[in-house]
Amino acid sequence: MDRMFRVLGFWTGIFAVLFMVGDMHSAAILFFAQTGIFVAVSYLKLTERVYVYIFGAYLTVFFVGFTYYTTFIMQPSFGH
Repeated sequence: MDRMFRVLGFWTGIFAVLFMVGDMHSAAILFFAQTGIFVAVSYLKLTERVYVYIFGAYLTVFFVGFTYYTTFIMQPSFGH
């Protein structure tokens, strides 16, 4: 399970670089932070149950934050 957190770190790192290239710096910083957290947690050598709990907590925080953003902050528009 620790290797899967390294995989998550790899993919969030790829997304962070792509956001940086696309001049989306706030999203890039967010994804670089996620990359660091995923890689750091992967080296803690925890049990599989704890890794699943951490991932479940991550998903919960993400979905609550995403729902809040799309409901109250995002302004829908077509184009610029």
